[in-house]
Amino acid sequence: MNKNKIKEILDSVSNGSLSADDALLRLKANAYEDLGYAKIDHQRGIRQGASEVIYGEGKTAEQIAEIAKAMLDSGESSLLITRLSSDSADFVASKIELHYFDEAQIGIAGENIKKSTLGNIVVATGGTSDIPVAEEAALTAEFYGNRVTRLYDVGVSGIHRLLDNSSLLLEAKVVVAVAGMEGALPSVIGGLVDCPVIAVPTSVGYGASFNGIAALLSMLNSCASGVTVVNIDNGFGAGYTASMINKI
Repeated sequence: MNKNKIKEILDSVSNGSLSADDALLRLKANAYEDLGYAKIDHQRGIRQGASEVIYGEGKTAEQIAEIAKAMLDSGESSLLITRLSSDSADFVASKIELHYFDEAQIGIAGENIKKSTLGNIVVATGGTSDIPVAEEAALTAEFYGNRVTRLYDVGVSGIHRLLDNSSLLLEAKVVVAVAGMEGALPSVIGGLVDCPVIAVPTSVGYGASFNGIAALLSMLNSCASGVTVVNIDNGFGAGYTASMINKI
């Protein structure tokens, strides 16, 4: 149940067409929906300002489609599906309206992303190999109504590429810095800007990078103030947090 549905119920109570007791029953009945293998939290948007997101990895294509359909039927105009494989996306698209972004493995069910002019979130990557995680962050932020500027392949091994784009960084309200290898990019950006920097370590790198652990530890030990860190390859978490900051 979204905010519009709640308002309809409250308006019905206000104009006398619905009793307070009946309204309470409707609100309780729509707290969550039990599909057996999943309990859909229909009131998360009311509590947190954003509806439940479907994490696709580990779910069957049939489960994803059924969860998404139930959420759309409950009144959601659009919803986000992360870690959605292309095979699962093909199946889901045969059941409901779906916009799929292969590189980020993100699906948007229902209405597609609408361009926004709200604030400016810069999503920067150390290298081209970090782009899939960066796109997960960028698309997540755009889904929640933010303006996103992409600044890709500006890692510290060629720092002039980053410095040539310093004006973009200085105009940002939030920067999401995505990097693997030694994970130095967020520290450098953190020393240039006056806004929060959300560091995203990726699993990109050779053996001693330990699938992103080296970058994670580097970012956690950043000497730059204002740098916070999300989990390895967690573009969604970075994009969601950047959206919350941008809307303050």
